[in-house]
Amino acid sequence: MKEKPLILVTNDDGITAPGIRALVEVMREIGQVVVVAPDKPQSGQGHALTLNEPLRLEKRDVFDGIEAYSCSGTPVDCVKLAKNVVLKGKKIDLCVSGVNHGSNASINIIYSGTVSAAMEASFEGINSIGFSSLAYSHDADMEPAKHFIRPIADHVLKHGLTNCKLLNVNIPDLPTAKIQGMKVCRQAIAKWSEEYDIREDPMGKKYYWLTGKFVNFDKGTDTDVWALENGFVSIVPSQPDLTAFNAIDELKPLEETTFANKLG
Repeated sequence: MKEKPLILVTNDDGITAPGIRALVEVMREIGQVVVVAPDKPQSGQGHALTLNEPLRLEKRDVFDGIEAYSCSGTPVDCVKLAKNVVLKGKKIDLCVSGVNHGSNASINIIYSGTVSAAMEASFEGINSIGFSSLAYSHDADMEPAKHFIRPIADHVLKHGLTNCKLLNVNIPDLPTAKIQGMKVCRQAIAKWSEEYDIREDPMGKKYYWLTGKFVNFDKGTDTDVWALENGFVSIVPSQPDLTAFNAIDELKPLEETTFANKLG
């Protein structure tokens, strides 16, 4: 009898978040699940890791019959500890992260602890998926997300990921029946236009609260933002290589300048 695939589940909202429970419920149907997730919310941590303080792992009885650990560090710490401590010597067939409460489309991938955790696993050659729902509420209905998680995970487990090791998946905040389908697309060119709300604490000292709005500069119909705005699940094949290849040729003259200066 063929062994079930070993699936690592993590997130950035914390081990007790509804989103990770929804992800575990789907993954336990298709594989042997091990959970290593933060012991508290770690949203917006990006690819941060812990260097100057100890990390702690605690075995948790959070999901019935599932081996699970909470970690005192970041989402990336969770994946590193999972691979090098909890599952040391074992082949991880798939890493899934989420389901995040809120969008990780477009530029949000840079800030996302959810996707960074999956990306860390991809560094190790593990096929990985970051799942996010545009439903921000803590008690949001995760059934629409669960409906699409299974076929995407099944596809990756069956076919693998050849030209990348990471998928960034975002799911609209819509009832399942109103979601139009899935679109494989590119990351939209966008940014956050930010401001800081200046407030005052009871001691009369100023403090700052980050606010802002998402600004999409991309009018393409092949982007994750377009897909989500039109009721589709967006699937973006992603990678850590940040090289702007189209800028290499325009910078080549620097090589000649440097060489000439060296001769002089």
